[in-house]
Amino acid sequence: MLRTPSGGAGHGAAAADSGLMSIGTVLNVLRDEFPEVTISKIRFLESEGLIEPQRTPSGYRKFSAHDVERLGHVLRMQRDHYLPLKVIREHLEAMERGEAVSLPAVGRQRDGDAVPEPAEGPTAARIGRAELLAAAGVEEEELREWESYGLVTPLEDGAYDAEAVTVASLVAELGRFGIEPRHLRVMKAAADREAGLVDQVVAPLRRHRNPQTRAHAEARAKELAGLTVKLHAALVQTALGVRLP
Repeated sequence: MLRTPSGGAGHGAAAADSGLMSIGTVLNVLRDEFPEVTISKIRFLESEGLIEPQRTPSGYRKFSAHDVERLGHVLRMQRDHYLPLKVIREHLEAMERGEAVSLPAVGRQRDGDAVPEPAEGPTAARIGRAELLAAAGVEEEELREWESYGLVTPLEDGAYDAEAVTVASLVAELGRFGIEPRHLRVMKAAADREAGLVDQVVAPLRRHRNPQTRAHAEARAKELAGLTVKLHAALVQTALGVRLP
């Protein structure tokens, strides 16, 4: 459950007394569970109609505890279920009408065996270029530069998968520390090598005739990907002599 302060750091005592929060305060609350969320992301979700914060006479956004809880639901559904915003909006509207709704289960494991998603289950979210620019809070020129270094790659139809938002946001965040896209080529190359290693392990399973075996290959790939990411993070921390919280 998201923790919300009784009053946000804001503009005017009336806002604090009402329990409304500034966007900066909301960001701090959300980052406990969603460390990668940004102010640009919150503004983008507002522009998509998923939240409707109040506005002060001078135009500042003021968020209620309900707004923050709703943001948490949206971010959780994006992170855990890769649902497109349209589906998330419909789900939230159904909840507010008091309807009993449940999200489709994503692929999971039970006793070591893969349980494939049902055929009618959702696919990974696909977003357009404008949506990616808004979610990451960057300009067209920056995105083109990132694409030139292979950091962000569109799909064949020009859309992007859900993970592109995370990549773009992290590249932008690193840029604030003076780390330019050209400096990140070594990280992209390392990621490609790690992905190739995982693919070598699961490739025989993916080619199998048995659908359950192929489903197991995807579960195994996710498991191996998680382990390689953890190992990579541990190696970087060891090399730098630091420990992340």
